[in-house]
Parts: sequence; C-alpha cells; structure tokens
Amino acid sequence: MISFDFSSFIKTLPAQPGVYRMLDGQNTVIYVGKARDLKRRVASYFQKQHDNPRTRLMVTLVARIEVTLTASEAEALLLECNLIKQLQPRFNVLFKDDKSYPYILLTAHPFPQIRLYRGELDPRHRYFGPYPNAWAAREVIGHLQKLFQLRTCADTVFKNRSRACLLHQIGRCKAPCVGLVSVPEYEQDLQQAMAFLQGRESDILDTLRAAMQQAAQVQNFEWAAQIRDRIALMQQVLSRQSVSSRRDTDVDIIATHGSAQHVVLNLVMIRAGRHLGDKSFFPQNADSVDESTVIEAFMAQHYSALEAPGVIVASAVQDPEGMAQLLSQRFGRVVQIITHPQGEKRAWYQGALQNARFALEQHQAQQATQGLRLDALQQSLGLATLPTRIECFDISHLQGEATVASCVVFEAGKPFKADYRRYNIEGITPGDDYAAMRQVLQRRFQPLAKGEGKRPDLILIDGGRGQLNAAWKMMQDLGLNDLMLVGVAKGEGRKPGLETLVFPQTQRALSLPQEDLGFHLIQAIRDEAHRFAITGHRARRGKSRLHSTLQEIEGIGAKRRQKLLVQFGGLRGVQNASVEDIAAIPGIGSALAHKIWRQLH
Repeated sequence: MISFDFSSFIKTLPAQPGVYRMLDGQNTVIYVGKARDLKRRVASYFQKQHDNPRTRLMVTLVARIEVTLTASEAEALLLECNLIKQLQPRFNVLFKDDKSYPYILLTAHPFPQIRLYRGELDPRHRYFGPYPNAWAAREVIGHLQKLFQLRTCADTVFKNRSRACLLHQIGRCKAPCVGLVSVPEYEQDLQQAMAFLQGRESDILDTLRAAMQQAAQVQNFEWAAQIRDRIALMQQVLSRQSVSSRRDTDVDIIATHGSAQHVVLNLVMIRAGRHLGDKSFFPQNADSVDESTVIEAFMAQHYSALEAPGVIVASAVQDPEGMAQLLSQRFGRVVQIITHPQGEKRAWYQGALQNARFALEQHQAQQATQGLRLDALQQSLGLATLPTRIECFDISHLQGEATVASCVVFEAGKPFKADYRRYNIEGITPGDDYAAMRQVLQRRFQPLAKGEGKRPDLILIDGGRGQLNAAWKMMQDLGLNDLMLVGVAKGEGRKPGLETLVFPQTQRALSLPQEDLGFHLIQAIRDEAHRFAITGHRARRGKSRLHSTLQEIEGIGAKRRQKLLVQFGGLRGVQNASVEDIAAIPGIGSALAHKIWRQLH
C-alpha cells in the first residue's frame, strides 16, 4: 500500500524542472530524481503498474516526497548528482570512485615542472587530461621526459640545487636548475610537449625534420644527429600507442555488460585522437536495473565532476537527444551522444564492450575466491557462522616512539576501507604493546558494549599469546567475551607462511597448511593491518620530529613555524632552502634566518 496521499500531492506540483526526493517512514531519502516536468514525472510512479519489482517496492515505501524547483533541467541534473553523492539513496544506482581523476600538470614557472596532479584545478597552471588512471598519466609523463626533457622536481628542490641530478645524466632533464638551458630553449621544448599532449604530433615531426635539414645544411652534424634521434624516439613512442586518424577527436566510449545480479560499466577515454586507457566501474544498487538506467546514472554522476568531451558513444540511452541537450547546456558547447556508432567509433565501442566482459569475469572470479576463503576459514576455526566481518588490530612503534594502533576491516573477504581506523596511543609506558592493545580495544569496542557500532564476526590480534591475553582481558572487562578472538603469532624466524593461530584461555595453537585458503585470507588481513599501522606510525613519527626540530629554535613560534612549512613544503624544503630564501619570509629577518639555517645544518 502507498503510505501517503499521492493524488493530492501531485495536484500541488508545478509542470516545471526540478529535483524530487522520496523518503520512507523513517524519514530517510530512498531515491533522488530529476525531471523536466515534475508533475508528469512524479505522477508516473503512482499512476501505472511497474514491471520492475525494484520500482514497485520503492513506491510502496514512499511516505513523503520533497521537491526543489530549478531554473532548467541542466540545473536539476547538477543538483540531482550532488544530492545522490551526499545522501547515497538505496534505490539510486551509485558510482563510487575514491580518488579524483589524474591530470598532467605544467606549473606556472619560468621553467615549468611536469607532474601528475589530482584535485581542484588552479587557473594559473596548465592541465591536460583527465586520464582514466594514474598509470596512463605516468606513462605519458615518461614519454615526455624522454622526448623533451622537462623537469619533474619540486620547486623547493629546483631552487636549491647546486649541480645537475641523475635525470640529467640519463637524458631525462636538461637541468634548468643549474642554468644548462635558457628560458627560450626550454619554452621551445615546452611548446612541443604541449603540442604532443594535444595530439599534434605531425606538426612536431615536421618542425623537427626542418630543423634537422637546416642543421645539416650549415654542417652542424652533431646537432642534426641529436634531432634525428629525437624524431626516431617520437616515432617509436607513437608506434606503441593506439591512435585514430583524426587528431582533434575527443570521445568517451561507454559500454556495460552483466546480468540482473552483476553489472560492470567500462569507460574508454579518447583525447586528441589518442587512446588514454579505460576504467571499469561496479555500481552499487544496480540489481535488476536495465542498461539504460545504469548508463544514464553514470553519465549524470560522472559529468557532474568532469567536463564531457564533444562526443559520447553509449549504446543504450533512452533519450540521447535530451541527455545531449542537458550536457550541452551544462558545459556551454555542443555535446553529441551516439547510440549506433559506425566505423572507427564502432571498433572503439567493441573494444570497450570486450573490456567490460573481461572485467566482470575477473570480478566474479575474485568474488568466488573470496567466498571459498571465507568457507575455508569458517571450517578451520570451527565457527558457527560465516565470518562476514573480520577486524584485525596491530601495534606499530619504534622503541616506544609514536605508538600507533591500526584496525582494518574486511567484509565479505575484501577490504572495507571506509571502516579502517588508526589510534594514536597515549599515556602508556613506551614499548608496552600489551597496554597499547588494551587501549585500542577499549576505544574501539566501548561504544559496542553500549549497543552502538558494528559487531565483528571475528577479531584477529597481530601478535602472540601475550597480546591475545591482554586483548581477551579487555573484552571481558567490556562484557564482550562472546566475541571470537584469535591471535596470529609469528612463526619460527618470523618467516611468512609459518604463522600459528592461538586462542585465549587455552594452550591450543593451530598451524594451517600454507595452501589453505582460509590461511591465505588471514595472511592478507594481517599484512594489511601491518601496512596500515606502520604507515600511520611513520607519519606520526615524522610529524613529531619535524615539530620538535623547529620548536627547539628560539624565536620560532607556532605561526612562524607554520609559515616556514607552508612556504617550503615541509622540513626537507626548509633544510634545502638558503639563508636568503628563509629571510624573505615575512616576520623572519636575516638574523633569525641565519639561526634557523645553522640549527638545521
């Protein structure tokens, strides 16, 4: 039964663009949608019988609908995407990406630095991309280093070098830091690198061939040979890349593959006629959703953060003209959506479809392996239920300094990084791992003892019987002695593969065969906990040492310390800075700059 008077509500809706939010009886948003005509779109949910059981269920849960009017459908599209990302409704198809897309950055500098960049774009610099993954961007940067020898070092390093680095010696940088190339010469290489990034390789080759002939005519054969080698290297690089016949082509190819239970979407990015790579997405809440809904949800969410190219190829879009018009309004230029590609674009689409099929096969194989690991672990430990949620704790420090505890979480056999936590351990005797373990477990499980938080099916303690017994005592104090604890003790000689499993309040120890799938899962979880702990420990130790080093200098308070670190990008940058650079910071002065320099050297 529909839980609110939809007919009366619909009468109040205007026939204009906007966003609607459906809420259930617990006042939770379960679906967010946009509409060109709110009245017609919302009414369609309640005035006909839906074939899709997912939609039928959603309609029965609706207790209230909220609407926001917008000036245009394009504005509604942007608002819809923001709300979906913020609210994560259970009936919206969700595409999650934990990292922003990488760009290639050329900094605003007389000798610009080239590097990979993620984050907000600063108009002072020049950006090329985005790229589907960091690997693709780094590969292009590597090619540009070989071809044009642009610098990759940070500005703080660049300003303080006294001799050329190893990259210059191996022909990857022209060493502008020590004056081995002039600004005009570097600018010429920079312009050629930008032309390469824009797909104008033929223009670069024509320029280089003309320069080679001119050098040969004036009998500067050494320079002509260097240009010849660069031409050969560029032709070698281009022969390894998949390119199109049109150098001005910017296209996104979108293909999906799957069943009612599992769906994958593959995105192939073509920029300036060059195949930059692909990326596969596994959407959430996509069970029993048709292909067009998945693709349209992806386009709406993906192009809310990234600029759409001039052409998008996607086979299943219910209203391609309408979506193209929305994106065109969004970006202020023409965006074309092609649902029946031909020729070159059809070949690209077939490649994306093949990538999607392969990614789904790999994903399903991985899920099957994870299921087998969980089954094997349940059998080996004699658990009554499958250990769906496993938490592992580890302690990391250096002779008691900067002690950090980690908690990593695996759900359904794979990392669940949203629930990872680090704990800075305070108030214990340095090096007391038992006290550190008691403290982290108290901080993690005290809310659970009060009925708050998630309950793990299995808790792994990275350590031997001492750490395990300390953990068991704390769980008893919290009244959670019904939780399953297992210690992972290092084997003989601390060699991987020889670990034993120990249990509280018993001398029982279990050594699983190295080929046991459950043992593989334990090793993976323990290694992840160790990695996460030691990364946090190193960061905390470095911060502590940096802070104490600058604190020891008389006349350096919190504000001046912050200025130094921001200006030079950290303690290493301050150490590499000259006295003149330090003195140039407001509030430092020459005398204090000399004191800082002497203290750090």
